[in-house]
Amino acid sequence: MKFDFQYHPYPSQRTTVFANRGMVATSQPLAAQAGLEILKKGGNAIDAAIATAAALTVVEPTSNGIGSDAFALVWTKSKLHGLNSSGPAPQKMTIEAIKERGYDKIPAHGLIPVTVPGAPAAWAELSEKFGKLPLTDVLKPAIEYAENGYPLSPILAKNWERAFRNFKQTLTGEEFQPWFDVFTPNGRAPRAGEIWSSKGHAKTLRSIAETSAESFYRGEIAEKIADFSERYNGFISKEDLAGFRSEWVEPIKVNYRGYDVWEIPPNGQGLVALLGLNIVKGFDFTEKETVDTYHKQLEAMKLAYTDGKAFITDPADMKVTVETLLSEEYGASRRSEISGEAIMPSPYQPPRGGTVYLAAADGEGNMVSYIQSNYMGFGSGIVVPGTGISLQNRGYDFSLDPAHANALRPGKKTYHTIIPGFLTKGNQAIGPFGVMGGYMQPQGHMQVIMNTIDFGLNPQAALDAPRWQWVEGKKIQVEPSFPNHIAQALARRGHQIEVAVDSGGFGRGQIIWRDPETGVLMGGTEPRTDGSIASW
Repeated sequence: MKFDFQYHPYPSQRTTVFANRGMVATSQPLAAQAGLEILKKGGNAIDAAIATAAALTVVEPTSNGIGSDAFALVWTKSKLHGLNSSGPAPQKMTIEAIKERGYDKIPAHGLIPVTVPGAPAAWAELSEKFGKLPLTDVLKPAIEYAENGYPLSPILAKNWERAFRNFKQTLTGEEFQPWFDVFTPNGRAPRAGEIWSSKGHAKTLRSIAETSAESFYRGEIAEKIADFSERYNGFISKEDLAGFRSEWVEPIKVNYRGYDVWEIPPNGQGLVALLGLNIVKGFDFTEKETVDTYHKQLEAMKLAYTDGKAFITDPADMKVTVETLLSEEYGASRRSEISGEAIMPSPYQPPRGGTVYLAAADGEGNMVSYIQSNYMGFGSGIVVPGTGISLQNRGYDFSLDPAHANALRPGKKTYHTIIPGFLTKGNQAIGPFGVMGGYMQPQGHMQVIMNTIDFGLNPQAALDAPRWQWVEGKKIQVEPSFPNHIAQALARRGHQIEVAVDSGGFGRGQIIWRDPETGVLMGGTEPRTDGSIASW
């Protein structure tokens, strides 16, 4: 990809960043600097990504934690590798067991929706396979932030306060008290500029570093997680933790106008982004800001999500192959359903997400696209006492309908919202990209890729551009900055347009592209969060 992008057409306080020896882009400045620190100490992009990911559990706990799941795409030595480190449902977690407790849907909070966390295993696996520095060195910045504290950034503080207000009203059982002890030590959420620390978090990170995560899955930490779960009638056990391993997988792709767009295969929802691109690639787009462009994007995404929600689950339970869904014939068939009016697809209501994404690159050509998440902000609302571990609530997405594709069964991995993306051309890496945020993620991936390839926007402009989001049926949300005349024109085509009050639900992305000829790195970071690029 030549760096001959158009000028920046959207208002922004950020500019595209260039560097050649290393770059880390993520949603928190302190985490990006942690990754850069490791690069300067002799680590590679993989080490930097691990350092950044671990730091994010401390400096953005509103979106992720040590109890998160994780996925990664790693480009090294001219090959792309995929890592799925999402955990399965515990062995005691069955449809019958949940219904016996009086639920007809898995609850969002508490110990019931807790599945096996995968993030610590991801750090250890990435370090062992591709890292240059010891994990004890790589996790040092995160440990120091947890031990000594750091001042909250503005959007982080806003999200923390929102979560506190919600949890104060809804999390009333004694099993939730450790969350309040850790995250509201003064009886309230910390404010922007205030220092927050977690000694338990630091102790846990240090143990993970010293044992390559063995203590988390088969040691002292595993016992603490299992004991707390048993005390409050949860499902996760020592056996569930001991049996977990990260899984190396073959990434999936679709060729879009000469570029290969890569995602992690199911159980992740990256397939939805590829389905959407496979549909729209049959159209010619000459201009971005037209009603026809937006209409076709929206209709393609509706169809892609309808298929994704119908088919994506643990690969062992999928009824349709990825190859079939991404075939030229399937894409053409779905494309033929798009007319000049808004269609009504099979409806569903997606919940909001809580996720962190990072992109990292070094001067040797290594690049990483990495994502981890607790889900719905702070996750389950469960913190294991003395550890700082905030557990995810990924089990919420399982269905209790035995006939559903994503029906719960013990040991199964649920439909997963978090997805890292990667772009290549020929046998050369262009770079990592991602847009975090629940069911916005594949929609953000599609918009960012089209902004880049179809409309020639540089990384910062591709992220700054106003976004849309299909919600359900014909309902579309658009950002406050979305062009009003186009919103009105879409409404005349049958779309139910809703202008959001803010941009908080439209995802938070990062991009790093590499010039194949010069090796120069070009990065953009998200204006909708406390995004930052640390470069060298």
